[in-house]
Amino acid sequence: MATSTVMQTVLASPVASSLVKNRSRVSNLFSATYVPRLRGGASKRVQCKAELDDQKMSAEPSPAPKPKVSTKFADVLAFSGPAPERINGRLAMIGFVAAMAVELSKGPDLFSQISNGGGSWFVGTSILLSVASLIPLFKGVSVESKSDGVMTSDAEMWNGRFAMLGLVALALTEFVSGRTLL
Repeated sequence: MATSTVMQTVLASPVASSLVKNRSRVSNLFSATYVPRLRGGASKRVQCKAELDDQKMSAEPSPAPKPKVSTKFADVLAFSGPAPERINGRLAMIGFVAAMAVELSKGPDLFSQISNGGGSWFVGTSILLSVASLIPLFKGVSVESKSDGVMTSDAEMWNGRFAMLGLVALALTEFVSGRTLL
């Protein structure tokens, strides 16, 4: 808006020849010479956008820097550390889905699945998932930095917790009833 007003005053007001000291230099640049004139003694204030941003930035406190993620073995695998519940939850999610899929396709209960070769699959999957989960944590990558949208770290934690409860409930139900759940 200010630019439009200035351009209108520039194009509408001719320059008095007494205001231009070196008329030949100005006439070489423009065919008709116009200088803006303020009406009624009003003044216009022009401020650079960078100055406005600097003023806003100085008024707002800067956010606190994020704490550095510890990559020490004891911190990563501590009871309240990022690894134990996350790894157990991932293993429970895979175990619950695998147990339900085998029950639907072949029919044996959870204990029969483990005793008929499922134990070695469980150990292999546990080692693979544990190593795959620990590598980014030891490199200093936090789980929260990689979560966005629907797939957040909180959603993964809750899914893992429900899978742990589901796996325990499945085993307990099959043990008490003596037959498969499905």
